[in-house]
Amino acid sequence: MTHRTQRRSRHPRAGLAAIALATAVVIAFLGTAGLGALAPQHAWAQAAPATPATTATSATSQREAEAEAALRAVKASQIAGPTDIALRDQATLKLPAGYLWVPEPAASQLMRAMGNHPDERLLGLVFPQSDEQGWMAVARYEPSGHIPEDDAEHWDIDGLYKGLQEGTEATNEERRQKGFAELAIGDWVEKPTYDAATHRLVWSLSVRHKGAATDAPTSINYNTYALGREGYVTLNLITDLKDIAQDKRHAQALLSALSFGEGKRYADFNASTDKVAEYGLAALVGGLAAKKIGLFALAAGFLAKFAKVIAVAAFGGWAVFKRFFKRDKPQGPQGPQA
Repeated sequence: MTHRTQRRSRHPRAGLAAIALATAVVIAFLGTAGLGALAPQHAWAQAAPATPATTATSATSQREAEAEAALRAVKASQIAGPTDIALRDQATLKLPAGYLWVPEPAASQLMRAMGNHPDERLLGLVFPQSDEQGWMAVARYEPSGHIPEDDAEHWDIDGLYKGLQEGTEATNEERRQKGFAELAIGDWVEKPTYDAATHRLVWSLSVRHKGAATDAPTSINYNTYALGREGYVTLNLITDLKDIAQDKRHAQALLSALSFGEGKRYADFNASTDKVAEYGLAALVGGLAAKKIGLFALAAGFLAKFAKVIAVAAFGGWAVFKRFFKRDKPQGPQGPQA
């Protein structure tokens, strides 16, 4: 397989406004959601017990430091399209012009700065190169084995939704223990659809904090899956409900730009030798997906809905952005094409 040389972006600021927003807002978001529970224990704390205020301040400073380090890593490693991105030994993403790819390990560093756990399945992150857009996509590979697709013919949509509700409630216990706000899922934004010809799955629903005001911003996980011989690649776009109509085209464009390599395609499956997954397609919308909702909820904090929080620099997040990315006018493509 021939790959074009991956090129680093010559305009590091282009698109990184969105990335800086991601990290800055999470600082503010976590700061109001129980940072004290995440604060590290220092030796001097034994002699002088920290008050809630000093603990929160220390934790916020730590988050800011993590954010700065993550932004440095992103700035040094981002790759601008058009280029071919190798997804391990499984697939290739033909990254279009107007998109930025953040590879490992910088992707994991940024996700940790957002409050997410390390994830060995993470492949990288995609951001728009345009500063006017506020979405991100998380790419993962799950070596699950071959996913049977026969259950897509008789899906119980209501049952899948109930499974998501129950799974989200189960993950809320862990969120409570960590001091994070509990989540509640809303309506389907796009009901699960599976294309048997291309072996692609798409579904989406809304997520919000429990007890949030009715006019509070609602985040969207727009989930896409490409099935292969040995597992599947997920490209999960995170955006705001008010922007999903225009942003979902980017998820669809990225999904269309992904292809498995020779011998790794879904059709290459050998029933005599290959591992078969312990679950079917329905699980990708049910219990497994419910866990993912909780994982992505922190990343969703960077969306444009929180721009006002950043603008007032609640915890200095905007200063992080200014420090690393100048206001130079970038050249070249400024946004993904329709």
